[in-house]
Order: sequence, then C-alpha cells, then structure tokens
Amino acid sequence: MDIKKINMLYDKDNEIGYENLLKLEKLSLETNEVYQYIDEFIKMLDNEKTFIRVRGFRLICIQAKWDKENKINNNIEKVLLELDDEKPTAVRQCLASLKYLLIYKKELLTDIKNKLEKINYMKYKDTMQGLIKKDINNILEKN
Repeated sequence: MDIKKINMLYDKDNEIGYENLLKLEKLSLETNEVYQYIDEFIKMLDNEKTFIRVRGFRLICIQAKWDKENKINNNIEKVLLELDDEKPTAVRQCLASLKYLLIYKKELLTDIKNKLEKINYMKYKDTMQGLIKKDINNILEKN
C-alpha cells in the first residue's frame, strides 16, 4: 500500500479526499493492509479541519478488526471526543462508523455507551437534534 493514498486524505479537493476515504474503507473491510497507518489516523483527530478528523475517525473504527496491538483501546478517549464535534453531520458520520468498534472491540462497549449517553445533541439545530438522538438510541438499543 502506498503512502500517497493516505496523504490524499488531506487533499484540499474534498471530492478527491472523500473518494480515497471510501477506497481505503473498502480495502479495510477485506484486508489489514491499511492498519499499518493507524497512528496516522489517530493523529488526524488533532487536525483543525472537521473533514480530516472525521476521515481519521472513520478509518480508526474500520481498523478495529485488525487492531491486535490495541491502539484503538489505548486511544479510545481521544477517538470518542470526535463525537462532540460542532458539526452535526460530522457526528452522524462518526456515529455510523461506531458499528465496527462495537463488533470487533466489545471490551470498549462500556466506554462507548458512556460517551453516547453524554452527547449533548441539543446544541445542534432543531432539524439535526432528532436525527442524532435517533442515531444514538439505535446504537444503544442494539448493544
């Protein structure tokens, strides 16, 4: 796997970055080839740009199957902080990606549930509050 694919996640052209994210996610479902960049994905959570942080979050979650080194476990507090993002669409993307953590990292269930119960979805516009609340409730009900 080429580092250029990881660097493309930072591309200023959102379409290029997003397309590459989707390719890396698809590859991650099939093989552990992308896992070698988990530290970079964790670093992406510190980026000032929301779309970069969300890409990092999504790629971290989808690596859960391959995380035998427990890098996700060791950084779970930092990872879950992205669920407090100021942009509700970012939060919804992150909530959707949690499914991988919940499948492959059952030991993190309590941490995830605790975080979900503390999310302040009321800070978002009325139109987004119900959607985020529904997303959270769906996750909690299934787990």
